[in-house]
Amino acid sequence: MTADQPAPLRIVIADDQASVREGLVLLLGGLPGIDVVGAAADGEQAVALVAEHQPDAILLDLHMPVLDGIGATRRLAAGHPGVAIVVLTTYVDDSSVLEALQAGARSYLTKDADRTDIARALQAAAGGLTVIDPRVHATLLAAASAPPASGTGTPGGAAAGGAAAGGGGRPGRELGPPDGLTQREAEILGLIAGGLTNTEIAERLFLSNHTVKTHINRIFAKTGSRDRVAAIGYAQRHGIG
Repeated sequence: MTADQPAPLRIVIADDQASVREGLVLLLGGLPGIDVVGAAADGEQAVALVAEHQPDAILLDLHMPVLDGIGATRRLAAGHPGVAIVVLTTYVDDSSVLEALQAGARSYLTKDADRTDIARALQAAAGGLTVIDPRVHATLLAAASAPPASGTGTPGGAAAGGAAAGGGGRPGRELGPPDGLTQREAEILGLIAGGLTNTEIAERLFLSNHTVKTHINRIFAKTGSRDRVAAIGYAQRHGIG
């Protein structure tokens, strides 16, 4: 590494299948700008390796013995908030996705992603961005727009049903963006709901990444969203996007 080259991204890989784990070490470790500093066979090992090596990011499977990926994500998010957590798994059901993202995962990929996509997701996550596999994004949208299972439902489900009906309720809400959102914030929220990353939004709107992140923080505050998953659900309920 020369003075004008950035330091390599230091990562830990966690997967209980030895063949997958070793393959990822070889594939990612062979890429320029990636330094694999540890490989774990379960969640406990993953947490220990992160504590030992303090990597920039961890590539984490969900279903592992001893401590599963969700539990490991919660512990890592609480104890090592500076470490970007990227989930790499075969599971795309909405409960797995939501649990992982709500636990603190920054990005979610499926195992059919190639090594370039994985490396980009790790780099982006370490830079504070979120990358969600297109199939996973479709699952999130389906979950967010699904009608409640019963008449009582959740408050979010009831709101989704009202938005879908488009008839009764609060006709005045459609005159402008809800909850004090500016037109620009509503536009960015719609792009988030469309699956765009911060970088893609910045390129689309000719804004800097910093400006986009500032807008997103304001969107989260105004909509009461703790993360992108909640923001996507909000957008779906209010017909934004």
